Formats: sequence, C-alpha cells, structure tokens
Amino acid sequence: MIDNVLFTLCCAKDVTATKPLAFGQIGVVKPNLKTMMKMKTRVPSLECCGFRRWIQAVFRVGSGISGGKTESKVKFLGKDNDKPEIPKIIIEDSANEMEVDISEGMALEMFGISSPKEEIVDVISRDYSFKIKVLSKEYQHTCKSTGLMLWESARLMASVLAANQTIVSGRSVLELGCGCAGICSMVATRSANLVVATDGDTKALDLLNQNLALNLQPPTLASLITRKLEWGNRDDVESIKRLNDRGFDVIIGTDVTYIADAISPLFATAKELIRSCRRDKEGSTPALILCHVLRRVDEPSILSAASEFGFRLVDRWPNALTSASTFQEIIQSWFSEGSLETCVPTTALNILYFHKL
Repeated sequence: MIDNVLFTLCCAKDVTATKPLAFGQIGVVKPNLKTMMKMKTRVPSLECCGFRRWIQAVFRVGSGISGGKTESKVKFLGKDNDKPEIPKIIIEDSANEMEVDISEGMALEMFGISSPKEEIVDVISRDYSFKIKVLSKEYQHTCKSTGLMLWESARLMASVLAANQTIVSGRSVLELGCGCAGICSMVATRSANLVVATDGDTKALDLLNQNLALNLQPPTLASLITRKLEWGNRDDVESIKRLNDRGFDVIIGTDVTYIADAISPLFATAKELIRSCRRDKEGSTPALILCHVLRRVDEPSILSAASEFGFRLVDRWPNALTSASTFQEIIQSWFSEGSLETCVPTTALNILYFHKL
C-alpha cells in the first residue's frame, strides 16, 4: 500500500516558493500506478505566460501502517527545459526495494496504448481546406518534438499566402522548420515555381509526407519537395543547394525563433540558401519572412543575429517601422482587404520581413 502523499502544484514565477501561490492547488491523494504516470504535469495556468513549468514528483512507498514515514519531493525543471526526458521514478520500501520505469514505452504499455495517438485537425485558409494529422493534445505536453504539432503562426502565414499569392508566385520557396503540417508550403504550391519544405526532425518529416499525401493530388504532390534540414549542418545545407543552386527567392519560417541557441544557426542557414542577387529581372528582392510568438528570445536578440548574418529588417507587423521607411507597407498590404483580420488566432503573433544585404 502507498501512504497518503501531500503534494503541491504551484503556478509560480518564483520557483523557490515553499507554499502555494495564487493559482496553487494542494491536496492529499493515494497514488496508484496511473497517478504516478501523471506526476509530470504542465501547470495549465502558465499557458497564458507563453512558457512552461514542469513539476516532477518522487514518492516513497510506505508500509501502510499508521504513522509510517512518507516522503515527497517536488522539483521544478525550469523554463529552459520545456521538453524534459521522462525520468525513472524510484519507489523504495524498507523491506523490499522496487524500481518502476515510466519511460515513454513503459508508460504507453501501462495505459494499454501501443503508440502515441494522433488526431486530425481541420485547417481552412480562405479557399484552401486541409486535414492535418498531428500528435494528440493528450501527448503534446511530454512530446520531445515540437514539429509534431500545428502552431498558430503557421495558420496565420498560410492564410497570408492564400490571400496574397504574389508573395510566392513564380518564385522559389523554402520553408524552414515546417514541422508535420507544411500548410504554408502546400498553399505556396499553387503559384510558386519550386517549393521545398524542410525540418530537422525525421519524425516530423514522416508525418509531413503523410499529410501531403492526404491533402495534395498529383501533379501538385510531386511539385512539393521535402528534405531533412538541420540548421548549420553542412551536409543538409549542401543537399538543399543541389535542389536549387541559384538560391531561394522566399524563405519562410513559422515559430522557429523560440530557442536561443538555434537563432544563429537559423540565420546562418538562411544566408547560405537565399538567392544572392538583390533583384531579379522582375525587380523583386529575395526575402526572409518569420512569423512567430515571442517567447524565450526577444526581438532585439533576433534582430541582432539577423544583422550579424547580413539580414536587414525592412518591415514588421503589427507595428510598422518609421513613417519614412519605403518598405513599411509590405506586410500591411497583405491585410489591406480586411478579410485576414479574422484569421489572426492571437494578437501575440508577429511577422518580421527581412532583405539580404
């Protein structure tokens, strides 16, 4: 028998707090194997803050005799570790030590599930309609890959492209970190000359190919190329260059700026793959377009890294540059009809538009 365990869940910016804060919950439970499976819990009240805190608990098995000693420890894993490994939890008894492994495979087996569940999400972008297979929300909080989910930035950017095909019409398009959905790339195939969707996660790419087959018909399906691209990986970069040795006219990234260590490799990779000449015969300039919610990396840090690799910010949305800027209407013109305003899923979204110097 497992003794009663006192536990506390704190929604705390101050992770050293020793008592529940405003959103804390406190209770007494009799844990069983299923409750132990749920010990790693994302605190829901922090969703609005744009980052996550995780709680890991370790329980000691008691003898069941009144007055038996029970221990509990709570460890905060911090905002810099959004996707921690599922640990082993050691359950000890003074008479009989026992180790329970609740790593991912064991957890699925204990719940009677042979593999992580997936769900279909309906995505409508103007006259486009997609059915996108993603990882079920039930598993997203412990998923190691952010590429197995559909992010709001991708929804917005897909709607922008659907309403403004001139952004990609007749041009070569590269999507960085497209994840399993690839909805921006699918929209771009209608009018672009070449579309290459990339991600560094092979699991995301596998699911991406399933989604492409589910939503595109030949010959459109054949016109969209998928490739593995880990930013900063020389072999991966050279593989993409072989698809288009003159460089890409438009590079798109949605929610690819939330990990600080990945910002420099992101811009370094974009520098290698964007078209080098400033204007083509039609007078268009190669562009890098990033759409995201600012999380753990602030905009000055993003702009600093961009400048380091030769990218100049020429427009941003929703806040335009100075009134004297000749580029300030680029993004705003995409929303000029007003029909896209209803496609903005959250006011926290931003779009940055860069030119290569």
